[in-house]
Amino acid sequence: MDNGYLRLKKYTYALLLLIMVVYVLIAAREFLYPIFMAVLFAYLLYPVVKQLEKWGVPRILANLITIILSMALFTGLMVLLYKQLAMFMSDFPKLEEEALENLDKLQAVIDKKFGDNSPDNEHWLRAQLSAALELSGGFLAEALLAITNTVTKFGLIPVYIFLMLYYRNKFENFLFRLIPSQSYQKVQLIINEISSVTKRYMSGVVIVILILCFINTAGLAIIGVEYAVLLGILSALMNFIPYFGTLIGGAIPLLYTFVVQGDPQKALAVVGLFILVQFTENNILTPNITGSRVNINPLFTILSIIVGGMIWGLPGMFVAVPFLGMFKIYCDHNEHLSSYAFLLGTSGTEEHALTLDKLKRWLGFGKEKKP
Repeated sequence: MDNGYLRLKKYTYALLLLIMVVYVLIAAREFLYPIFMAVLFAYLLYPVVKQLEKWGVPRILANLITIILSMALFTGLMVLLYKQLAMFMSDFPKLEEEALENLDKLQAVIDKKFGDNSPDNEHWLRAQLSAALELSGGFLAEALLAITNTVTKFGLIPVYIFLMLYYRNKFENFLFRLIPSQSYQKVQLIINEISSVTKRYMSGVVIVILILCFINTAGLAIIGVEYAVLLGILSALMNFIPYFGTLIGGAIPLLYTFVVQGDPQKALAVVGLFILVQFTENNILTPNITGSRVNINPLFTILSIIVGGMIWGLPGMFVAVPFLGMFKIYCDHNEHLSSYAFLLGTSGTEEHALTLDKLKRWLGFGKEKKP
């Protein structure tokens, strides 16, 4: 009875602590998420700063040069995206009318094929799309305003990045002052692993997205899709969502080409393009550029993105996966939390994995080995 009571008391305290943490994250979101994002961008820029310092550039100057160049690149991308999105919004009424006309033609073909002349179904697709476009138009306007507000609130992030890079050794020494000397080696190992994985993840994701911006835009322009720059950049930005980013990003130009431009051949070409992009990103770009990625299984990756979005919106979706990866690394090196590391990781399902050998056996190209 006493053990059950103590266990219940422990779980109650843990639940209360979790509720308090979530409340603080929500209540202080305007203060916290720029700091969390600054940590990730500091890891991203650290290799450049370190290289400049090796060449003899003072740390203050190395930080300033790196931050100014990165801000110039980011500002250029945002200005390009903003102009393209503003142009799209100005043409939205005309595009909506074209989409509705194309749907009327599609419904006429469907009704003729199935012999359905019921007046109740007349313009059914038009009504559905009209409602969806009204919703999406409001969503795009809100998204444009949200992006503007978010960028405005990011004014302190460069300052945070500069100070984090400048005081990075101080932060490390602070941690060592908090722990007993016998734990120095273990803590140093955790710090090094978190630093390595986060740097590779952040730099890899950014490089892959920049490459995909060019590939998507060029491919859509060759196919003849309107607003190729806007759709190509938006599709590339979806790759911040692991595993399914390319598929979700490909759905944006696919729907536009099929519904608004009303060209099935171009829609099929878009499908082929993003199948090629998906293969290239998964098998060539990400493995060779990102390297040792954050090793979180797809279930908790998706859950972390959803929870991050519920708490902090777009910034929360961006920071959720890398910080969950940091927590997993800490669990890997803590014996009491090893079970959580196993739960979050990708190991434990190898026997159910889809491999080339299994496909060969299922298709009859391989033979089972005799015992």
